Amino acid sequence: MTFEEQVAAVLGRLRPGEVVTYGEVAAEAGRPGAARAVGRILATSNAGYPWWRVVAANGRLVPGHEVEHARRLRAEGVTVVGRKVARMGRQ
Repeated sequence: MTFEEQVAAVLGRLRPGEVVTYGEVAAEAGRPGAARAVGRILATSNAGYPWWRVVAANGRLVPGHEVEHARRLRAEGVTVVGRKVARMGRQ
């Protein structure tokens, strides 16, 4: 299984309202420390992954896409304050 397929499997298990970090996705996909690779996959793939459920380690939303990122998270019941999620994790 490729790394992207492993990332897709992790993302596929996320439910609405669950917020994880790029690093958590990388670790669950079997490559701890590959947070940037996860970000690259989400930024370049046309696979329709739920990218809005993934944030930086400090809770920061995707730079340049904060409005859409916040809108999608709020629609799933996630509290967003400024450009960060207020609480991360799986419910």
